[in-house]
Amino acid sequence: MKTFDPSLRGPLADVRVIDLSRLVAGNMLSAYLADFGADVIKVEREGKGDDLRNWREEGWDIYWKVYGRNKRSLVLDLKSDEGLSTLKRLLKHSHIFIENFVPGGLEKMGLGPDVLLEINPALVIVRVSGWGQTGPYKHKPGFGTLVEAMSGFAYLNGFPDRPPALPPLALADMIAGIYGAAGVLTALRVAEKEGRGQVIDLSLFEPIFSVISSEAAKSSLTGQATMRAGNQSSHTAPRNIYLCSDGKHVAMSGSMQSMAMRILDTIGRPELKTDVRFETNDGRVKNRDELDSIISAFIGSKTQDENLALFEAAGVTVGPVCSVLDLLDHPYAREREAIVELEDKDIGSVPMHNIVPRLSGSPGGFRYPAPRVGEHTADILAELKSLEAATKKT
Repeated sequence: MKTFDPSLRGPLADVRVIDLSRLVAGNMLSAYLADFGADVIKVEREGKGDDLRNWREEGWDIYWKVYGRNKRSLVLDLKSDEGLSTLKRLLKHSHIFIENFVPGGLEKMGLGPDVLLEINPALVIVRVSGWGQTGPYKHKPGFGTLVEAMSGFAYLNGFPDRPPALPPLALADMIAGIYGAAGVLTALRVAEKEGRGQVIDLSLFEPIFSVISSEAAKSSLTGQATMRAGNQSSHTAPRNIYLCSDGKHVAMSGSMQSMAMRILDTIGRPELKTDVRFETNDGRVKNRDELDSIISAFIGSKTQDENLALFEAAGVTVGPVCSVLDLLDHPYAREREAIVELEDKDIGSVPMHNIVPRLSGSPGGFRYPAPRVGEHTADILAELKSLEAATKKT
């Protein structure tokens, strides 16, 4: 089990982030920055805190414990003049500001970008919303579920004989958070070189659409929307999840011509390599159901372990279908430390993802567990006074 070390300094150790966002996208963004050393100050409401704290499993605020790590919590009443004044004072000495109010909400508080950049001309302002700060949908509710539905993702996801399927996680928010972190680091580079801050307009819609945007060209050329293909692929075959004799599954992909040929050799059907139905990728895609039936019969006669050993020995791209519970003791996840156990004052320890990505020369680290609401209020306000005093002296 790993312990937290507040003395660790990552590559972003001199970067101060004021995070006024709630729920997933903003927290994913600030979690990335915090993991690499940024001082992320979560500004929260007295008592309630970030709404992510209410996503509970077995009575525990698991989501907050994972995505709140390495952050500090400050309680401010932003409906009061004193609270707003304190926030402005903090922003004067910060580098990044993250918010996810409905577009126009920040302006109603008297904190529009023009005001913020006057307070701190080098401030990077991240505005997270469902549909963006402009356009006809800017005032619509911006939950990830709606974005996953409208972006085309849900329509593509699932099986052809069943309704469209939403992802079982906050996928749009998570992708937006990662894009947001990349945008912040780009904008920070500009601020460091030119002393100029800017606004990052981060919608949930555009990031998730970017990962399926090839469908736009395809649909435009064919005049048809791509139909759901389940675990198959509309552009390469074979590609599927196959049932083994012991009730477990393996995933296999023959996305390269050489790999598809190797699969046919391994299942003992080399004659299919010259069969007009299967000798090219176009043919295999058109006849993928028949091809999958042949492969399924072979895989279904063996256990998962037998299939993995056989196909891996042949150099075929195959892998087990695992639950996250399986991963907790999987040799890959364990030896690479993809999952780490972090100490927790409530539960004892909590398994979660390690720092992503891995930097050889300036790695991230674990400094603080996810804070309780307002846990660091006194410390942060004292630090602010010291910053202001030091600024006056200079």
